[in-house]
Amino acid sequence: MAKGDHAGVLEELIMLAVLKCEEDAYGLSIQRTLRDAGRALELPTIYTSLQRLEDKGWVTSRLGGATAVRGGRAKRLFRLEGAGKHALKDAESARRRLGSLNPALGRA
Repeated sequence: MAKGDHAGVLEELIMLAVLKCEEDAYGLSIQRTLRDAGRALELPTIYTSLQRLEDKGWVTSRLGGATAVRGGRAKRLFRLEGAGKHALKDAESARRRLGSLNPALGRA
C-alpha cells in the first residue's frame, strides 16, 4: 500500500467522532465529541484533518441550512463514507493482531 493508504491516529479519532455525531457532524460537534472522549483538539487541526480525509475520499461534506445563530452562515456537515469505514476497520484489525502478539500489554 502507498503512503496515505492507512489512517493515522488523528484521522482515526476524527473519523470515529464523525461517525458518533451521525447527521450532526460539523466542526464544533466533532470537537466536543473528541473533548468528551479526553482528546482536546483545536478547530483548525480538526478542519485540516477533515480536508485531508475528504481528499482521500474517506469523508464527504455538504452545506447544511443557514441558521440565525451562525449569522446566516451554513454549517459544513461531514459524513463518513465506505472507504473511511474500511480504513477504520483495517486499523482496528491491525491493532488486534499486534496486540495479540504482545502479551505484555495485558499486564500494564
